[in-house]
Amino acid sequence: MSRSDIDRIREKVRLRQYDMSAHAMEEMAEDYLTILDVEAAVLNGQVIRVEKDDPRGTKYVIKGTALEGQTPVGVVGRFASNGRYLIITVYEVTEL
Repeated sequence: MSRSDIDRIREKVRLRQYDMSAHAMEEMAEDYLTILDVEAAVLNGQVIRVEKDDPRGTKYVIKGTALEGQTPVGVVGRFASNGRYLIITVYEVTEL
């Protein structure tokens, strides 16, 4: 039985087997988000899109909420060749 993508990603976050790109760190700071907000978004969110067109690997777009439970947060990442999960970017979701 295969586990769902979100379950695999959540496990990496729970076990702290993930890394954040410099870009993700910059975007997180610009949107006044913390690492706890990013972790919460992954742990309570859902994969809303899977992008398979990147030669570096499949990207997963997750939408969840920050630690305080209200701010919508987007997290984009991929499984790296070293077995860890790489968070490429994070952002506060603002839908017009």
